[in-house]
Amino acid sequence: MGELARELLELRSRLRLGGGTDRIRRQRDRGKLTARDRLHHLLDPGATWVETGLLVAHDRYDGKAPGAGVVTGVGVVEGREVVVVANDATVKAGSWWPETIKKILRAQEIAMRCAMPIIYLVDSAGVNLPYQGGVFPGQYGAARIFQYNSIMRRYLRTPQFAAVMGPCIAGGAYLPALSDVILMVDGTSFMGLGGPNLVKGATGQSVDRETLGGATVHTEVSGVAHYRAANDEACLAKLRALVADLPRQHGPSPTGADFDPPVRPAEDLYALIPDDHRRPYDMEAVLDALLDGGGLTEFQPEHAAELICGTGSIAGITVGVIANRRTVVKDSRDGPPRFGGIIYTESADKAAYFIDTMNRQGTPIVFVQDVSGFMVGPDAEHSGIIRAGARFVEAMATAAVPKLVVTLNHASGAGYYAMAGQGFDPDFILTLPTGRMGVMEGESAVMALFGARLERLRAEGREPDAELTEQMDAVRAEYDRQLDATFAAARGFVDAVVLPEELRDWLILLLRAALNNPGPHLGAFVLPRDVGGTS
Repeated sequence: MGELARELLELRSRLRLGGGTDRIRRQRDRGKLTARDRLHHLLDPGATWVETGLLVAHDRYDGKAPGAGVVTGVGVVEGREVVVVANDATVKAGSWWPETIKKILRAQEIAMRCAMPIIYLVDSAGVNLPYQGGVFPGQYGAARIFQYNSIMRRYLRTPQFAAVMGPCIAGGAYLPALSDVILMVDGTSFMGLGGPNLVKGATGQSVDRETLGGATVHTEVSGVAHYRAANDEACLAKLRALVADLPRQHGPSPTGADFDPPVRPAEDLYALIPDDHRRPYDMEAVLDALLDGGGLTEFQPEHAAELICGTGSIAGITVGVIANRRTVVKDSRDGPPRFGGIIYTESADKAAYFIDTMNRQGTPIVFVQDVSGFMVGPDAEHSGIIRAGARFVEAMATAAVPKLVVTLNHASGAGYYAMAGQGFDPDFILTLPTGRMGVMEGESAVMALFGARLERLRAEGREPDAELTEQMDAVRAEYDRQLDATFAAARGFVDAVVLPEELRDWLILLLRAALNNPGPHLGAFVLPRDVGGTS
């Protein structure tokens, strides 16, 4: 864990430089703050910031798209949880890569599901033209951003603020235009469906940027924008004031009552999680580092003990917890001991009942995931594990309470699905650097692909030759690469890779964020019952 943590910190540091120190300096020399400078001015000092998607696309495009050119995350402004989307103009002038769309859509979905204001800090040259085929068309192309804009405005009443702090060109202009409030900055903002060159080519007219779509034009002439600021700092101060003026539709953000700190420090996770992912460890000790000092009140602790279900609190916020025990369990059931991390028929039924109970009570659920899959074999099939697994999946998929996922090690097979995999739209997914997400481990894949050949060789008293050994080693290596937590993060399969010492603070903020929405947490958004054309 320590080595993986150091590697993660180095990767984060490199990615947070965006396009590099030279481009950062050039942007500041033009009188503009960088995306991360702007976050520093916008967010409350000292408050937790959870950056989502930092690692997206870091291993693509020869490293030229750090963060996919956009910074997204959940933070706090004037004491209120918000989502922020900030174009990083040091990366290809803030233009949109295919993964940029994915990150913006994920940020919008967080805002919709959690009923939080969303702030766009716009500074983008538009579509990255060599990759337009992955940006412009398609069901989840750039148009989906504008659909989400529209649904938030018309039906969900999710506050949207757009500060145009640089160029905002062509179709990208619809993002601020479909927001509730637009701010622009003197001398550096431009918003238009076409820039001066396009206008010259299309109409023959010669016009400069400021006259075409600068801050003065859009606040005084067209009326498209609502506020004009002298510089970036003034613009961000105005944004903070606007957020402070928002009423809370659902009462104050949940703050827990007095609570005792965890009985274990977060740093213990470095020692608790084993170096070898196949080794057992003490899941109760891990939970002691996450939950408040009152610990876990376990539900049916003597029954199907390979799966831990129970209630506890995080910063005074009551949560249900479902976690995979990672030791061998011998209880009153007939037969051999059960393996922790495997879901059996009894544990699937136990989890389904517990989830239904938490859902009725309105209690958020935290899935602490280290699952290798469902049990297989004649005994498992005869016990009805398929039906029990379906009950587990259905209860999890239809629970309308917030669901947060923390992956510690394995996230494998159908067990990954049942433990609130990404396809079931949990509110947030975090993973430690030790997380391993994939359909199976590399050795299992080798047996699935080469098992029959190996059996034949053994029957003939022969060993695998060099060619077969090389093929098997290549499969193991490729699985190890794809199972790495940073591989999952680069493709948006998790929101963030989190260090042990960050995990609890991040969970606290994300729980608070999720609880802004007292209604159902299902899918990207749920329309209210009274939707109609007059909303």
